[in-house]
Amino acid sequence: MTRAVSALLLVAALPLSVTVPMMSGCAGYALESSFDTDIETVYLPLFDNTTFNYGLEAQLTEALAKEIHRTTPWRVTSDRGADTELRGAITRVDKRELSTDSVSGLVQELATIITVTFDWTDAETGEVLVARRGFTVAEPYAPLRGAQERPETGEASAIDRLARDIVAELRSDW
Repeated sequence: MTRAVSALLLVAALPLSVTVPMMSGCAGYALESSFDTDIETVYLPLFDNTTFNYGLEAQLTEALAKEIHRTTPWRVTSDRGADTELRGAITRVDKRELSTDSVSGLVQELATIITVTFDWTDAETGEVLVARRGFTVAEPYAPLRGAQERPETGEASAIDRLARDIVAELRSDW
C-alpha cells in the first residue's frame, strides 16, 4: 500500500467531530458575555472637546452609542437615572506623516491620532468602574494620488476605531 493511501485511510478513521471538555478559566475563550450583565443602561452625555477640531465630540458620542448597542447587552440612554455614566473628553488630535514620495517629497500617507480621557462610573455608588487617561488611537489615510482621501476620512476612521476600543475597555475583568 502506498503512503498516500495509508494517510488517506488514517484520516478517514479519525472521528468527524471532536468533543472539547468544558473548562472554566480558559484563557482567550468565553461562552458567556464578557460584559457585566448586572448593568442595563448607560448614560452617555456628549463628550467634551478641548481641541480646535470642532464636531469630533458629536461624532465620537454617536459612534460610542452605536458601538454599545451593537456589541453589548446595554442600552444607551439620555436619562441621568441610568445604571452607569460614561463621560469623557477629546484632549488631542494630531496628524503624523507615515510616508512620503521619494521623488516628489509629497506626503503619501498620514495618520490621524486622537487622544481621549474617559471615566465610566456606577451612577448609584459613584464607584469608578473604568478610567483611562491618554487613551490614543491612530488611523492611516492616503491624502494624495490614487485614493485622494480627505482629512475627514482619517478622522472618521479614527473615531470609529476609538469607539470600538473604548467599548472594549468596558468589558468585565477576566
